Amino acid sequence: MNERIGRFFAWFLLAAVLVSAGNALVRYSLNTSSNAWLEIQWYMFSAAFLLCAAYTLIHNGHVRLDVLFGRWAPRTQAWIDLFGLAFFLLPFTLLITRLSWPMFVESWRIGEISSDPGGLARWPVKILIPVGFALLSLQGVSELVKRIAFLKGRIGDPLERRERVR
Repeated sequence: MNERIGRFFAWFLLAAVLVSAGNALVRYSLNTSSNAWLEIQWYMFSAAFLLCAAYTLIHNGHVRLDVLFGRWAPRTQAWIDLFGLAFFLLPFTLLITRLSWPMFVESWRIGEISSDPGGLARWPVKILIPVGFALLSLQGVSELVKRIAFLKGRIGDPLERRERVR
């Protein structure tokens, strides 16, 4: 699921760039603009960033100290990942998911709209936060299961398989 979502929403980066370029062309050539265009660009970037985080985790693309991590044995790497997933990633993502949900619900309930003239509704971008972090939590659980299975000898190194897939 996260693979498909990531592949789809990655295109939102291109869309955000095209909207930005189009907005700049209109602003400088016709001397007109709209805050809605700026906000839709921001919404698309937010969607790509938040909804592609789990995809990035699948492909081991998150930032880490690869200078050290790459030198360690696969079992040591798995233990470090296991610790990081269980004690850092999952508690953080679950907390953000829980804390951001009421923010979205309140925005939806009051029909929150940007205070900028011509601005957009705010709830669509606010729903991206709990959804993005929930997807990242699900992928974190998947990665945790893979590391445990690797450490028990039930599967090969999950990081090695990802490198071959690319």
